[in-house]
Amino acid sequence: MTAIEQNILAALINLESVVKSMPTANPKPNLPLLFARLDELTCQLPRDTAPDLLHYLHKKSYEKARLYLEGRDAENQVGSCGHQ
Repeated sequence: MTAIEQNILAALINLESVVKSMPTANPKPNLPLLFARLDELTCQLPRDTAPDLLHYLHKKSYEKARLYLEGRDAENQVGSCGHQ
């Protein structure tokens, strides 16, 4: 896993944690800032990045991207786009 992919995975895990804490969080977290960070990291990925990972990130399928980076892509369900 590249350093950028590690940073993306860390950001995805953080996002998941923040979303889970939202019902009790005060003040509410700044989700657009977290999404912007993921977009920024996605733009830094090299051209030879795995197409599946790029697809998940471009489609904002963050749970699928996390599972992919954790080596658990087989757990991903086929999406409405016909892609896993």
